[in-house]
Amino acid sequence: MRWALVKVCLAVTTMVVVAFAVPLGLVIKEMARDRAFSNAEREAAALAPALSITTDRGKLERVVAAAGSDSGMAVHIPAVDDTAAVDIGRQRAADRDIGTVRRLGRASTTEVPGGSTLLQPVALSSGAIAVVEVFVPDSDVSRGVGAAWGVLAAVGVALVLGSVAVADRLGVRMVQPAQRLVEGAHELGEGKLGARVPEEGPNELRLAAVAFNSMADQVVQLLANERELAADLSHRLRTPLTVLRLNAASLGDGPAADQTRAAVAQLEREVDTIIRTARDAKPQTAAAGPGAGCDAAEVVRERMAFWSALAEDEGRKWRLAGVERPVRIPVARADLAAALDALLGNVFRHTAEGTAFAVDVHNAEDAVIVLVSDAGPGIPDPEAAMARGRGSGSAGSTGLGLDIVRRLAESTGGDVRIGSSVLGGTEVRIWIQLAGREPVRRGHRGAVRRRRRPALR
Repeated sequence: MRWALVKVCLAVTTMVVVAFAVPLGLVIKEMARDRAFSNAEREAAALAPALSITTDRGKLERVVAAAGSDSGMAVHIPAVDDTAAVDIGRQRAADRDIGTVRRLGRASTTEVPGGSTLLQPVALSSGAIAVVEVFVPDSDVSRGVGAAWGVLAAVGVALVLGSVAVADRLGVRMVQPAQRLVEGAHELGEGKLGARVPEEGPNELRLAAVAFNSMADQVVQLLANERELAADLSHRLRTPLTVLRLNAASLGDGPAADQTRAAVAQLEREVDTIIRTARDAKPQTAAAGPGAGCDAAEVVRERMAFWSALAEDEGRKWRLAGVERPVRIPVARADLAAALDALLGNVFRHTAEGTAFAVDVHNAEDAVIVLVSDAGPGIPDPEAAMARGRGSGSAGSTGLGLDIVRRLAESTGGDVRIGSSVLGGTEVRIWIQLAGREPVRRGHRGAVRRRRRPALR
């Protein structure tokens, strides 16, 4: 907008300057010519009194010399009766032009080498017509024209530059509020909820800034309301969790009782985390800083130890691969455990008892891939399932499990893919980008070389 305004102003001012400067320059040139010939007419008129008194050559030469134009003035007196013709000074005009002026009795100008001559008829006492010739060089005709044109050009350039400067200032006044509005929108989109725009500038941009600030305030209020609602809903879970914890404490000893109590304790910790996260207005899954993260192999082994007990109760075969060595990832331990629990919970919830499942961990050069697969009926529409994972939900599913997994992967620059597993069912691939590495090339199963998988247990 700023440069467009400058260009328009430059074009308009240039046309105005040209429209006025060119005619004015021609007028100045014509005025200089008129001035030169007016001086020549005055010089010629100065000889008229002397010619009306005498035609003596000597006296006329003294008069011409006294006029100071002896080199540019000539007098042509015709022969009268027995008096010979008299020519004083250098003749530049042709005899034909002199004869025409004498015959018509009117002044005339004619072009000669180096300039022009003014031929002025003067009546003598004898009744004859003498012609006074005054030479006007080209330098006299153009005297002062170049300087005047230079002044006009300087004034025109100054006007153009001044108009460009004014247009640029006006453009800055219009563009700066728009730039601040764009920057505020980017900051708000990046999650900086305190971003506001100064309400200044032209009226339209000022109204836009007012609307933006009002929208930002509403966004902050809506997010605050959502956080309070999430915290309140999570807090309501404390009562049934307390009852569940008391009941679990009365189960006595045994592996099943210990697992139940551990699950209740973990559930209480998750609820507390949700409440704190909602109150602090921080995202539940955030990118880990330098040195942070966890050992993916250790977390996978721990969660599989928990789910294996339920798998044995339901007669499910399971397989675990790729967890023999530590695998560091830039993800918090609790976040990875929550994502695994969400996927494994979906396997137990949406497949029949006895359905086999597997968890594989692949450690590539620039990414870690966690595969959770099963031998169930599969997902007919993976895109719809991922859409539910983005918060749309559907009958019988809240979509929160896939949403937890998706946010975990995207916090590192990775993503989540749903496809068909080698077991014949669904395979969910969590692509975790390692910190400081270029994004890996995705798109087909062969992008990462798989380890040899152990047999199902």
